[in-house]
Amino acid sequence: MRALKIALTGAVLLLSGCGYNTLQTQDEAVTAAWSEVVNQYQRRADLIPNLVATVKGYAAQEEKVFLGVTEARAKVGTVQVTSEVLNDPAALKKFQDAQAGLTQALKSLIAVSENYPQLKSDQNFRDLQAQLEGTENRITVARNRYIEAVQTYNGTVRKFPTNLTAKIFGSKLKANFTVENEAAIARPPTVDFGAAPAAAPAPAPAAPAPAR
Repeated sequence: MRALKIALTGAVLLLSGCGYNTLQTQDEAVTAAWSEVVNQYQRRADLIPNLVATVKGYAAQEEKVFLGVTEARAKVGTVQVTSEVLNDPAALKKFQDAQAGLTQALKSLIAVSENYPQLKSDQNFRDLQAQLEGTENRITVARNRYIEAVQTYNGTVRKFPTNLTAKIFGSKLKANFTVENEAAIARPPTVDFGAAPAAAPAPAPAAPAPAR
């Protein structure tokens, strides 16, 4: 019994020294960061139906824009977002491309408001825009944290001697967001809460008629 305890203690110390615990901790950090990315993207998707409905109330003729947003949102819904995506670069890229497509569609939807002053002044629309802007910012933060967590984990998987431990226990590199168009994707849709356009200046008074 004592020999077994000594062997178990030695095994624990060995695993700790070779980076096993570090790999597990970093793996959990990646999973947690990914969950936050998915949560924020879902938060954005949940805002879209009300946003589209509100814009339609003032700009029903913009059917092409509404269709683009609806299709982009539907495409996002078809992409798997389980933790298995983290081990499949192609699957993660598919997820990223779908979200990027929705971002572009939302930019078109927001741009529509510029042509409808009454829509821009609608309080419900402004509230939804504010929520969308906040969500886009949260998405950027969550994605950056995921990128950092993956970089840390992948660095540990590659380094010696933890690379040996990773190989023994089947710890593989995690997929990360690609840098292609990352700057454009990370830029949230422009949300302009500026004051309503100033009224046109009153025409200058007509010059007095010349004295006869």
